[in-house]
Amino acid sequence: MKLGFIGCGNMAKAMIGGILKKGLYPPEEILVYDLSEEAQNGVASQFGVKKGEGNPQLASLCDYLVLAVKPQFYEQVLSEIRDVLTPQQVVITLAPGKDLSWLSQRLKKGQHILRTMPNTPAMVGEGITAVCPNEEMTQEQLCEAVRILESFGQVEQVPERLIDAVVAVSGSSPAYVYLFIEALADGAVAEGMSRAQAYSFAAQAVLGSAKMVLETGKHPGELKDMVCSPGGTTIEAVRALEQTGFRGSVLEAMRVCAEKSRSL
Repeated sequence: MKLGFIGCGNMAKAMIGGILKKGLYPPEEILVYDLSEEAQNGVASQFGVKKGEGNPQLASLCDYLVLAVKPQFYEQVLSEIRDVLTPQQVVITLAPGKDLSWLSQRLKKGQHILRTMPNTPAMVGEGITAVCPNEEMTQEQLCEAVRILESFGQVEQVPERLIDAVVAVSGSSPAYVYLFIEALADGAVAEGMSRAQAYSFAAQAVLGSAKMVLETGKHPGELKDMVCSPGGTTIEAVRALEQTGFRGSVLEAMRVCAEKSRSL
């Protein structure tokens, strides 16, 4: 069974790294192609995978084909591969804004398609990917695709109407979290801490807090209350965050992110 990637950017590298680390596919069964010869050669060299000779040639050889290109290039790529695909091959998409109906109209009737939305923490094996199969995909194909995606993080099946929410809450949110970590570190530096140590403290605090949400099953508000002693330092900081619109800013960021995803 062969797995192909059209596009050799960060997400493709994260996925390939996870797949190889888990031993799901040997390098010789993974093919990659990118219009940038430098990007393609870099991935082939880094992971020992095989290079394709073009989008149609690569697509014709793969049982599962991942389209890891930006949304604006989907129209062109789909037109190039449409006629070489058999309906039984599984096309896995990563692009926001390109729904199953849009994809089906540009591929052959009955094409098996899995729409997904991963995120960049896949690069360290801590991603989360939403999946939406079309009606043509078999349960066996879905299980194999999920097995591939689970090699670099968690997988959740969601109805397609929620994909734009997924983009906002996990696809794009690592950028919000990095801003928060940077702001935490800036505050520590203002108090005299070194920049390197400030990033370590801030990042580990965020990592540990996230693990507590996932592993304790407690509501985030309950966990927040556990830290906020009466009349203490933390509740004073929370008051300042609320006063300056912290939650409102996050909610607005989510709203505009989802809106942009719908418009792509």
